[in-house]
Amino acid sequence: MNLQMATRHALFAILELAAQPDRQVAAAEIAEKYGISLNHLSKVLRTLGRLGLVEAVRGVGGGYRFVGNARRVTLLDIIGAFETVGTPAASHREPGDDTAEGRALRSVMEEIDILTRATLSSITVETMLKMIRRSQWNAPPAA
Repeated sequence: MNLQMATRHALFAILELAAQPDRQVAAAEIAEKYGISLNHLSKVLRTLGRLGLVEAVRGVGGGYRFVGNARRVTLLDIIGAFETVGTPAASHREPGDDTAEGRALRSVMEEIDILTRATLSSITVETMLKMIRRSQWNAPPAA
């Protein structure tokens, strides 16, 4: 599964902010860490703000902070805000769909969509943070 640029930016921002819940993090700091455009990240953060997942804190020492519930917000919640995930277009017909092969292929693709949605809806921000912490402990020392 390939994610759009805005979706990846959103995931990086949420994970960065949720990892530091007691701190406001500047958008520029996030953009620099992940090597992404500050302009694009700012648009993504506004969208996340409208969804009630992040809050902007203005002024000196301001930035953004995660205000969602890390135990409840799932990858599907975040990804679904920026792109369609695993929803088959039943009305959209492709050449060959009416053949036995086309029906079989469509059935397999629909199953993949169902599994994708189920997997993404089962992984919370908290789960991702735990995975990140574990990978940091197991990472080889920097050279």
